[in-house]
Amino acid sequence: MIDDKEKKKEEKEDVEELREVLSVVSKEVPSLIKSILSSVFSEEAGRDMGKAAAAFYKELKDAGMPEEVAVKMTENYVSVFTNLGDVLKNVGKEGKISISSGKTLSQKEQEEIGEEISRKIKEKLAKKYREREDEE
Repeated sequence: MIDDKEKKKEEKEDVEELREVLSVVSKEVPSLIKSILSSVFSEEAGRDMGKAAAAFYKELKDAGMPEEVAVKMTENYVSVFTNLGDVLKNVGKEGKISISSGKTLSQKEQEEIGEEISRKIKEKLAKKYREREDEE
């Protein structure tokens, strides 16, 4: 009987801990994304990206790469940064997640991702719980 009460108490604590984690995540993730966006699209970031692209192009040319290939590779190099920015801008827009191909994840896909995240959190909590039991 005592084991059942202790088990229920610990399960309740785990649920409360999960609730706290999810609360923090829901508050922190939007500000984190906003911070990343502002650093990606700042004037300084633009200057740095331009310098990086120029250095990349110069290295390709210095290595003997043909002009057309060097330009194409530099365009691809820059597109990595712009695609990342597009992905970040679209996260959470209208409750949808868009990926770099322009595809918007369906409600089912978003739910599956949410379920996977929940499953991983539960696994971590269970592992933490087992480790705590092993210590005692």
